Amino acid sequence: MAMTVEEQKKLERSLIERGKTDLAALDDGFEIARLLGDHEIGNEIRKLAMEHLRKGGGADATMLYHRSLIFDGPMNFDCFMRALEFNRPVNEQFWLPRRKQLMPISNALQDMEDGKLDELFLSQPPRTGKTTLMVMFLLWIMGRNSERSNLYCSYTDSVVGVFYNGLLEILNDSYTYAYGDIFQTKIASTNAKDLLINLERKKRYASFTGRSLYGTLNGACDCNGYCIADDLHSGIEEILSADRLKSAWDKVDNNLIPRLKMGAKMVWEGTRWSIADCIARRIDLLENDQKYVDHRWKVVNVPALDENDESNFNYSYGVGFSTEYFQQRRASFEHNNDMSSWYAQYQGSPVERNGMVFEPGGMRYYNGVLPDGEPDRKFIAVDPAYGGGDYTAAPVVYQYGDDLYIVDVVFDNGEKNVTQPQLVAAVKKYDVQAVKVEGTKMTASYGEEVDRALRNDGIRVNMQINTKHFTGTGKRQRIFDKAPEIRERMIFLQDGKRSKAYQQFMTNVFSFTVTGKAAKHDDACDSLAMAADMAFKLGRKAEVFSRPF
Repeated sequence: MAMTVEEQKKLERSLIERGKTDLAALDDGFEIARLLGDHEIGNEIRKLAMEHLRKGGGADATMLYHRSLIFDGPMNFDCFMRALEFNRPVNEQFWLPRRKQLMPISNALQDMEDGKLDELFLSQPPRTGKTTLMVMFLLWIMGRNSERSNLYCSYTDSVVGVFYNGLLEILNDSYTYAYGDIFQTKIASTNAKDLLINLERKKRYASFTGRSLYGTLNGACDCNGYCIADDLHSGIEEILSADRLKSAWDKVDNNLIPRLKMGAKMVWEGTRWSIADCIARRIDLLENDQKYVDHRWKVVNVPALDENDESNFNYSYGVGFSTEYFQQRRASFEHNNDMSSWYAQYQGSPVERNGMVFEPGGMRYYNGVLPDGEPDRKFIAVDPAYGGGDYTAAPVVYQYGDDLYIVDVVFDNGEKNVTQPQLVAAVKKYDVQAVKVEGTKMTASYGEEVDRALRNDGIRVNMQINTKHFTGTGKRQRIFDKAPEIRERMIFLQDGKRSKAYQQFMTNVFSFTVTGKAAKHDDACDSLAMAADMAFKLGRKAEVFSRPF
């Protein structure tokens, strides 16, 4: 008598429990899961197979692990990529060395196919694997449903051609890639001239169509699956031209987006050059037009350097980019007075060049050696953070006449139990005489607690707590008003002499803009505006001199 589904599930569970110590039982449990189409048990089977492998399970454990990946591959993008390259040496694989860092993007792509998202925006630095990841994603999509018509678009035919060749390389190379084991499908036709690939059967609208943004889109292609818009701008020359930016968007809005049928999904990836580029225009529409209130979309940006100034792409087997590499790239952009390009290409944060207030070439620097003699005044201006990912920003200032040397900074996005001790330590280290903390009546306790900690150590400073807290437009305006003093009177440590916190502080300064949307934070600039206020509004050094008559 045949077993019921409930009985098979019960046996499956029993075998997997036994599989913790018995590899053969685990294998039998997997076979039942495969017959039932039970993909929910795959991760548990792979973890147990790996445990057996560590205990000497050998080829049998390896094969079980691989078979479970092949089984789950059609359903799970991560499993698909692991199964696809399983037979390659790990150091030659694309996915496993990069998997940890790129999983947020993989998960977002999975969410799209699972019906949780309609549109996705992806951004990461050059040469970190975004195009290869999209090749694998589109192959997965084509294998899941070869009847869907998918469209890939970039700014030039040569880029589209490289993508087309990447698809064919994996489809045709059964020795290196296991695509045929995961999807029992075949190539029905290809066309290198028109950049078309059909799986299973030749169709009017191909499984894959590649087109440049300035090529033939209208009438030549259709999309009821996925449209991948990859780097629609050619580079910096186009971004600097308002006419070319508008021309690119007109092509997108009039030629590309109309190719999508109802239910088709859109993935945008590429450098976030400007608040007027194609990606920014689309995001602005989705954010602000009520017609899109029910449209499900997401932005995933993985910057070169994280909030701790460490590389997000330090891949295994030497295929990634170290913290030192990215910091050197940033130093090069800073040296060439082009921080806008650093933010755009490497941090995924578009900054308008015309709206940048502080540029590296317009600031004053020193090599760490201060002027002779004691400074007229030593003080700290504190813009504290109260949550929401903001930074506590506090420059330590030595004032010599009208020159303000920024000798050190506190710059940290930790809670107050992290930043308050840093401020106390800075007061002690630099023998600071005055501290001004900005806040509100509700947050005045931040400065009071710092003052109390100093007094407990027998240190008295002139502690000022300003409850006239600037926000939004008022904060931007204050920074803009104080910009001349920041550029002309403040003297910063030169690159190479800065601590990690100091470098992050300067990066924050250079990202501030007064046009369009500001960079993620303006904390450093606001603290400098406070420092300028302390230096030039709250009083000057008094001198005694004889009257001339």
